[in-house]
Amino acid sequence: MPLKNYQYNSILREYDARRLKSHYELEQRQTALYSAIPELDEIDREIASGSVRSAKLSLMGDTVALEGLKARNEALSARKTELMLAHGYPADYLKPQYLCPDCEDTGFIGTAKCHCFRQAVVDMLYAQSNVRHAIDRENFSTFSLDYYSKDYVDETTHLTPYDNMQRVLATAKEFVRDFDSRHDNLLIYGNTGVGKTFLSNCIAGELLSTGHTVIYLTAFQLFDILERYKFGHADNYGDDRAYTETANQFSHILDCDLLIIDDLGTELNNTFITSQLYLCINERLLGQRSTIISTNLSFDQLKSNYSERIFSRIASNYTFLKIIGEDIRIQKKLS
Repeated sequence: MPLKNYQYNSILREYDARRLKSHYELEQRQTALYSAIPELDEIDREIASGSVRSAKLSLMGDTVALEGLKARNEALSARKTELMLAHGYPADYLKPQYLCPDCEDTGFIGTAKCHCFRQAVVDMLYAQSNVRHAIDRENFSTFSLDYYSKDYVDETTHLTPYDNMQRVLATAKEFVRDFDSRHDNLLIYGNTGVGKTFLSNCIAGELLSTGHTVIYLTAFQLFDILERYKFGHADNYGDDRAYTETANQFSHILDCDLLIIDDLGTELNNTFITSQLYLCINERLLGQRSTIISTNLSFDQLKSNYSERIFSRIASNYTFLKIIGEDIRIQKKLS
């Protein structure tokens, strides 16, 4: 489902601003570098002049002179790199530094939308989601096993909380590593405060950094969107901005690379919720799109709260990761 023009243009303006910023910063670096190493300015002038002569020689068909000029320009470029390295600057210091080197901050690779553009669409539609802020502090590098005890063995996992969490982390990292080839799904379950959301954010951060589209929603947010889409005024589709945004959100829920449904079971459950959850899970499975669900519910509660059909789909297609331990938030307050 396409974006409204104002949304599309807003994203394009952001890309224009990115390119302007990168070129402005390049000019600033270039000015400072020419001041520090005047010979670089002379070399760049010679290279520019040589490029003009190359174009003329190419039109004239003088291949011999053209090859000689090409060799001279290559020697000048090598000298330029040598000077920069000798003064402690990287070889690419005078190249634009793009936020997305794949599309060079245009939003497109050829005629196809870049992965960063697709994520920009998701970010616009899900501005209420705080996952991008959360992953700055909740990622694999900040994940600590210190909050998981080595002093007892859990009767269900037959492991200490510490050893169990090591296994869970290894599975989560494997999920990220094989994301593009296996289309796995995860059900992360356990008591309140044991690190389920933190782990989901770790995975989200890794996949966002590799250009995948990720949507994080609490169960309440997810079902609110699904309800608004289901019972919205479709007859006003062409004019109703709110409904159009909801329709776009619904489309991305089904199509994004990774959907994270956090705290399943905290929403007010009913027949509608159950049917929409099945729709979401089933459509994403059919489309080979990965989903992570976190919940405080036990297996028995999942069956009774939703349906045998939903539990069967989850049991058949999801890897179950149980996290055991004490509430980390309480541990932090007491420490």
